Amino acid sequence: MIDARNTIPRWISLLYRYGQMYIGEHLKAYDIGKGQHIFLNALYKEDGLSQEELADYLKIDKGTTAKALKKLEQQGYITRTVSEKDKRCYEVHLTEKALFIKDDVRKVLTDWRERLTYGLSEEEKQLALIVLEKMGNNAARFAEEA
Repeated sequence: MIDARNTIPRWISLLYRYGQMYIGEHLKAYDIGKGQHIFLNALYKEDGLSQEELADYLKIDKGTTAKALKKLEQQGYITRTVSEKDKRCYEVHLTEKALFIKDDVRKVLTDWRERLTYGLSEEEKQLALIVLEKMGNNAARFAEEA
């Protein structure tokens, strides 16, 4: 019999919740809400993505993406402008305010990753990444089928 306290979904949920608590607490001073940091981080990697590209890259529905970006825009972290290439799309750009806190945001995310992988060998880290990526791809595939 499987121990209900020792399942993959339970551990993933726990990691997610503790991660949100840690990141939220450490970014509170910037008034960045839960889930908004992932949009900033994606734009730190590639500024100027469209709203749709961001939603697709992060595997987050368009409505949630629009809400998160609206809040980041109101806070002065991003601007949204109509795309020159496609008038139906908004391009999302980081502001000076967002660039000013880039190192702090990245450090919080790096610190959390280091805390999660504390005591793991490089091989264990790679194996965890491979397994989680496969599970993430499975989840995305089944969500798209639904």
